[in-house]
Amino acid sequence: MAFVNNLDPVLFSFGFLTIHWYGVLYALGVFFVYWYARREIRQGRFRTTLDAFDSVFFWIVLGMLVGARLFEVLFYSPGYYFANPARILAIWQGGLSFHGGLIGAALAAWWWGKRKGIAFLHLADTIIVPAAFAQALGRLGNFFNQELPGRIWDGPWAVIYPRIDEFPRHPVQIYEIVYNLIVFAILYALRKKQLPAGSLLAIFLMLYSVFRFIVEFFKEPEVFFAGLALGQWLSVLMFTAGVWLWFRIRKHAPNTS
Repeated sequence: MAFVNNLDPVLFSFGFLTIHWYGVLYALGVFFVYWYARREIRQGRFRTTLDAFDSVFFWIVLGMLVGARLFEVLFYSPGYYFANPARILAIWQGGLSFHGGLIGAALAAWWWGKRKGIAFLHLADTIIVPAAFAQALGRLGNFFNQELPGRIWDGPWAVIYPRIDEFPRHPVQIYEIVYNLIVFAILYALRKKQLPAGSLLAIFLMLYSVFRFIVEFFKEPEVFFAGLALGQWLSVLMFTAGVWLWFRIRKHAPNTS
């Protein structure tokens, strides 16, 4: 029998204030990345100052949020948001694209890191490890919101999402939680290795994109081009970028993270 997801997306309401699980989990993910990076600085594995990192981290978070929302609005749900423009800013209700967030965060990290004298690849290697765990928390938020429905499937661990319909489906949010935790565990185990700067970022790009490409087959069909979903095409680009970075840093960057 399928599990019926009757989880309330609202953690609590107080007057006009409504706190959603999605927003809380997303915020916890951001805090975890912040705490982890500062710990790496204190332990000498990330060569910068706490003050410099703090000033850059704000812009990374802002770039992530802007990029994630822009991608969602422009590429995933343009019809909905153009018809309901007031909801574009309601990010606490969900609707943040991972690929857009990654691009926005990377651009902000590169730009502001450069201004503060922080090497981009060292910064990226430090942040990308906890970011995988934070992404798992975000997918748990999607589960509460009943977003990203899987294909209809009557298997042993199927889930019914009452706010979508009455059919059992693949719990793709759970699949994504699992593979993000796997990626996090791998990166965490590799973080003390003497790898060239940028290696952890490259490994993340390759691992995440492979897992994401596969899981997209279990999501509600959303063909974008040539039989593949938009998320799969973005994953192909992401994997290509990871491979390119992997070979580039080994050819041109003798430094270690």
